[in-house]
Amino acid sequence: MAPGVTNLTAVTEFVLLGFPTQGTMGFLHPLLFSLVYLCALLGNGLIVLITTLDRHLHTPMYFFLRNLSFSDLCLISATVPKSIVNSLRHSSSISFPGCVVQVFMLVISGAAEFHILVAMSLDRYAAICHPLHYDVLMSRDRCVQLTAVSWLGGGLYAVMNTAGTFSLSYCGSNVVHQFFCDIPQLLAISCSGNLMNELIPILIDMVLIICCFIFIVISYVHIFSAVRKIPSTEGKAKAYSTCLPHLLVVVLYLFTGFFAYLKPTSGTPSMSDLVISMFYTVVPPTFNPIIYSLRNQAMKSAVGRLMKGRLTKE
Repeated sequence: MAPGVTNLTAVTEFVLLGFPTQGTMGFLHPLLFSLVYLCALLGNGLIVLITTLDRHLHTPMYFFLRNLSFSDLCLISATVPKSIVNSLRHSSSISFPGCVVQVFMLVISGAAEFHILVAMSLDRYAAICHPLHYDVLMSRDRCVQLTAVSWLGGGLYAVMNTAGTFSLSYCGSNVVHQFFCDIPQLLAISCSGNLMNELIPILIDMVLIICCFIFIVISYVHIFSAVRKIPSTEGKAKAYSTCLPHLLVVVLYLFTGFFAYLKPTSGTPSMSDLVISMFYTVVPPTFNPIIYSLRNQAMKSAVGRLMKGRLTKE
């Protein structure tokens, strides 16, 4: 048997030293995380339900929003429930297979979410810059293809990163200074001398993400140029209110993820590391429903119809 495989089976579990499981924080952490998780489930679940059942919302924008909400549910479910259970049990352990599954779910849902955000920027570009050709550019088949590519691409990233991470040797410390199995922290505790198995997939991820971000920036340059030409103030305000929240979500999600993956890892736990990781694993799934739906009149009307039992189906 190869030495790498022998070392790999030496570690049967990891210890997640994120939030304390004792004292005041041991009580507040599961309470706050439970509230956050409940809000994310209700908000994203409601969006998935409404955009599926209400035929008025069967448009490309809400199709992508439904997929974004589903990826948000997967993203937050990969980390928060396990952290809550560990706190309630006053435990910090996660099994080796559990850690593998967590990394896979994090990468596939996170990558799919980012690519869906790219597709949403394309949808806004088509709607504002080419309104006369919008139905052709964003046909139902095109939307399905973009979403399928998002999830298939996310699956490919997940396989590469998960395989790269857990093909390394873990023969020393099994303490992960995070509240979930985070790839940078796992790399920091690996006793492998050669990290190229995982560094190459991360490098590929970074290049593709930068390319996608450049595409988003170019799209919004054209979008804002077109918005400036809109004669009415009300039309400009409506366009900005649609585009700016999406751009804010992209920037926040992208830069916190970049910072977490590119900053040097420390051997001691850092509160800043925990806060930063929450900005790309917990905050987006919780606040995306608010950002995209709170000021959306069509969503408000659909919620009203749902409460009155008049939600229309196709």
